[in-house]
Amino acid sequence: MPFVLAFLGFAALIILHEAGHFAAAKAVGMRVERFSLFFGPLLVKFRHGETEYGIGPIPLGGYVKITGMNPNEDIPPEALPRAYFNQPVWKRVVVILAGPAVNLLIAFALITGIFMSLGQAVASNKVEDLVAPASQYLRPGDAIVAVDGRRGLSVAQITNQIRLHRCAGAQTEGCVATTPVHLIVSRDGRLLSYTIYPRYSDQVKAVRVGFTFGVGVVPLGVVSAAGDSLSEMWYVTHSTVTTVARIFEPKVRSQLHGVVGGYTITEESFATSARQALWVLALISLSLGVINLFPFLPLDGGHVFWAVAEKVRGKRIPFAVMERAGVVGFALIVLLFVIGLSNDVSALTGPGFPLR
Repeated sequence: MPFVLAFLGFAALIILHEAGHFAAAKAVGMRVERFSLFFGPLLVKFRHGETEYGIGPIPLGGYVKITGMNPNEDIPPEALPRAYFNQPVWKRVVVILAGPAVNLLIAFALITGIFMSLGQAVASNKVEDLVAPASQYLRPGDAIVAVDGRRGLSVAQITNQIRLHRCAGAQTEGCVATTPVHLIVSRDGRLLSYTIYPRYSDQVKAVRVGFTFGVGVVPLGVVSAAGDSLSEMWYVTHSTVTTVARIFEPKVRSQLHGVVGGYTITEESFATSARQALWVLALISLSLGVINLFPFLPLDGGHVFWAVAEKVRGKRIPFAVMERAGVVGFALIVLLFVIGLSNDVSALTGPGFPLR
């Protein structure tokens, strides 16, 4: 079952990415000839309207064939007005960015949902661990109700109130404060009052009664979860770009993994938990979106780069020039694929892929 779920997860990312291009192209009036899941000669296909839909045998991606992506192709005269290269720059940019945009939106939605399901860990006012002198009085699970007569304090305020007490003279390890801390705690529905002299600790540079607070989980709202999601996405984006930029550094290069590694990690994640698997798929979707925006053909970012360059130049850039420049992008893709596959094989024959 994990194998099937991982396959469906990868297929969904591909379909939705290409669906972004497809929907945008249809929306701006371009002619879409083919929508294919996977590469190679179509094993299954059917036609609806002017578009042929199918599934290829090589599960390494997918594509949408828009008329006129190559100006040298043979195009029926009636289709020329709707050909890609005859469209305004803004339409071309919208169509190309739609694919990576879907990847980013998928990642954002999944990560936001995961953060909401996890909630937010916050320190509670309940006692968890105890050491002297608190261990003589308190019990794990006691809730701190008041400190020195002050009620309704936050965890930080409870800590600060206790630290107002000081030893006489120099503050040294283990010295006893001259004034006691008056605690009221709730235990099994009863309020109990204790007077405890705190002791100084070099570790925290203050006096302490000798207990730590437990951690609770509170619901995380949509806005907060979305903010955390954007922060996480920015961190992953920065890491992805940095890894590719430093690809020739052995230590960094060893961290790169390819399709095999991504698929294996996804399969292992589904075997662990649905949440873990969705997290992995979100990160893969985000990485795909970011890498596709690199300004090299045949990546989506390369098409955007040349469309914008045409706008700045004021006239069409010869396709031959773009083809020659595309060699750089193709070489980069091959390099990333080879390194990723090599690392995948090393991991599969060695320690495997640890889930984090």
